[in-house]
Amino acid sequence: MSAPTEPVSLSAALASFSQRWSPRIVTAVNDYDVRVAKVEGEHLWHVHDHTDEFFLVLDGELHIALREAAGERTVVLPTGSVFTVPRGTEHKPYAPVPTEILLLEPTGTSTVGDRHEEVPDHVDATTGQALR
Repeated sequence: MSAPTEPVSLSAALASFSQRWSPRIVTAVNDYDVRVAKVEGEHLWHVHDHTDEFFLVLDGELHIALREAAGERTVVLPTGSVFTVPRGTEHKPYAPVPTEILLLEPTGTSTVGDRHEEVPDHVDATTGQALR
């Protein structure tokens, strides 16, 4: 996807779909996709072996469980918070309430990472979908 030639309204982009855990690509920056998603409930444990994963909570609250060398912990991101999951870190996002997020990932990055547990029906295993 090339970058749009006109501004993109994030609220309009988010209003254009209803699926949970199914990111839409709103623009590109160099070799990265900027994606927005609506999330609620659990995602799945997964790992991105070769890239960090950036999260910005636009509205709601996102919890990210992390499995690190020191053990498991969970970070909580309220509206307006950012967090980067380092490459190679197993993680599982969870949203206790309907939440809207922005993600920054290299183009072609799978939403379920390079390694993951079984993908539940409510998670879209994709490299991001174009806005319609």
